[in-house]
Amino acid sequence: MFCVFNICYYDSNVSFFYLNVNKTIPEEWRPQDYVVVGLGLTVCVFIILTNILVMSAIFMNRRFHYPIYYLLGNLAAADLFAGIAYMHLMFHTGPWTKKLSIYQWFLRQGLIDTSLTASVINLMAIALERHQTIFTMQLHSSMTNRRVILLILAIWLIAIVMGLVPTMGWNCMCDLQNCSKMAPLYSRSYLVFWAVLNLFSFTVMVVVYTRIFIYVRRKNLRMSQHTSQTKHKETVVSLMRTVFMILGCFVICWTPGLVLLLLDGVNCGCGVLTYEKYMLVLAEFNSLMNPIIYSYRDQDMRRTFKRILCCLWPRAGGRGQHAGVRFNTLEQEVLTDSNGTQTTHHSDAKSALEH
Repeated sequence: MFCVFNICYYDSNVSFFYLNVNKTIPEEWRPQDYVVVGLGLTVCVFIILTNILVMSAIFMNRRFHYPIYYLLGNLAAADLFAGIAYMHLMFHTGPWTKKLSIYQWFLRQGLIDTSLTASVINLMAIALERHQTIFTMQLHSSMTNRRVILLILAIWLIAIVMGLVPTMGWNCMCDLQNCSKMAPLYSRSYLVFWAVLNLFSFTVMVVVYTRIFIYVRRKNLRMSQHTSQTKHKETVVSLMRTVFMILGCFVICWTPGLVLLLLDGVNCGCGVLTYEKYMLVLAEFNSLMNPIIYSYRDQDMRRTFKRILCCLWPRAGGRGQHAGVRFNTLEQEVLTDSNGTQTTHHSDAKSALEH
C-alpha cells in the first residue's frame, strides 16, 4: 500500500481487506456454496422474469397509465435491477471473491446499494402520491406524465449517486482500523449512516401510510350511506391495501439486514457474519414478492399477466378467450375469439381492484 494526497492505492486484490477483518474467503467450492449460488441464481431468474412481466403489463394495458402505476412500474424496475445485481453477486462470490479487484468489489456492492436506494426513494414517492390523492378521496393523481418521468429520473440519479458514495471516498482503504466485517472495504461509519438513513426512511413511510390508511377508513365510515360512491370507495381502499402490503413486505425483508449492518457499524462484536447470508437471501426474496402481491391483490393486473402469457405461449394457453388480445383504449378492451368474432368489454377507467 502507498498513499498520495491522502488517497491510498493497493497492489493486491480484496483478499488483503478480508484478512484485515478476519473474514474467510473459501479456497474451494463447498456443497453449501453450490446450494447458495444455485438457489440464488434460480431466484434471480424468477425476479427478472416476473418484474419484466409487471412492467410489460403496465406498459400494455392503458388502464394502468396513471402516476401510481408508473411509480409501481418503476418499483418493478428497481426490483429487476436488484435481480441483476444479485445475479452479478452470485457470479462474484465464494472462492471467486479472491479474484476480484478492488473496483470490481465496489461494483458488486454498489449495484446492490443502488437497487435498495431506488426502491426506498420510489416507495417514498408513492407515499407522497398517495398522500396527495387519498386526502381528497381521488383514485389517481393529476400529476402530468412529464413530472412523473422527471421524478423517476431523479429517483435513479439519487440511487446511482448513493451507490457510488463508497467508491468516491467514503471507505476504509486509508483507515484499516475502521473497516467493517460484513463489507471489508466499507467504513463502519458509512454502514451506520446507511443503516440509520434507511431505517429512518422506513419509519417515516410506515407512519405516513398508517396515517393515510386510518384516514381512509374514517372517511369511508362517513361515506357509507352514499351507495353511489361504493365502487370508488372500495377501489381506493383496495389500492391502499395493495400499496401497504408492498411496503410491509419491503420493511420486513430489509429491516433485519439493515439492523445487522448497523450492529456491524457500531462494532458490536456479536457475530454478524453468522447471519449475513440469511439476511441477504431474505432481502433478495423481497424483489420476488411484489409481482406475487400484484397477482393476488389486483384483478386487472392478474388478467393482464394471463393475457401476456397466453400471447407468448398460445398453445399452452389455448386459442380461446385470450388468443387475440389487444389492449385498445382506456375505456375498453377488445377480445377476439377463435371464430373471428369480437366481444367488447367496457370497463370503468378507475381500474377496479379486488379485495
